[in-house]
Amino acid sequence: MIPSLTTLLACQLAGEALGRALRLPVPGPVLGMVLLFGLLLLRGRLRGRAEVPDEFGRTADALLGNLGLLFVPAGVGVVLYLPLLARDWAPLSLAVVAGTLATVAFTGRLAQWLLRP
Repeated sequence: MIPSLTTLLACQLAGEALGRALRLPVPGPVLGMVLLFGLLLLRGRLRGRAEVPDEFGRTADALLGNLGLLFVPAGVGVVLYLPLLARDWAPLSLAVVAGTLATVAFTGRLAQWLLRP
């Protein structure tokens, strides 16, 4: 589990460094995920099979099992900024609804485009 966690954190750190160095508008963890995906693809090509190592699977299951803990900082932030949220509830609600609708519409169009014969 430790080597898998080290690999995950190293990819995240590399993504953060790459994003800051190139001033990309993409979060570092997303870039790190892309780097991890590339590493897994490269590993699969070198070994002749494209599958996720069992160790990564166990580590991912452990992280997902404790996923609720990762929402604690977000919950604290919501409570901390509750007066601001109460004051600006209308534009925030509009942004959330509009963003959700735009995401669903874009995802549907992309799925249609990818699934067409």
